[in-house]
Amino acid sequence: MSEPQIPQALTELLEEFSFLDRNERIDFLIEYADQFENVPENIALRPYPEERRVKRCESQAYVWAEDNDNGTQKYYFAVENPQGISAKSFCAILDNTISDATLEEVLQISGDLVFDIYGREISMGKGEGLLGILTSVQAFARQASKQHQS
Repeated sequence: MSEPQIPQALTELLEEFSFLDRNERIDFLIEYADQFENVPENIALRPYPEERRVKRCESQAYVWAEDNDNGTQKYYFAVENPQGISAKSFCAILDNTISDATLEEVLQISGDLVFDIYGREISMGKGEGLLGILTSVQAFARQASKQHQS
């Protein structure tokens, strides 16, 4: 059986992370958090709908997906906690690496992604929230994939 195929941009990012020590990793994640852009107003306005809120995320993250004409999706995020650096960095990473990837590639991403990026020492609560963001994105991909099949 072949290795699951995840988006190429995400594979490249994980390769970069594999060479970083803990301090370099932290700096890199802060850079990503600085790149985070809240969901544009043409997609959603505050107060954000509760059904878009990520369960178990302490940083009050929200996720949206917009279907593209080519069968992929563009993902949008909001993080309401101004100190939510991990959530902001993860959302920016996902936006940069999996928006516009095939739905199949998005669905192949393992929950281990959180540990691959943040390390095994991430707190349980933070890890659960970040995993919730990925799960929310994958729920949109799964829904779109089912619609394309019917």
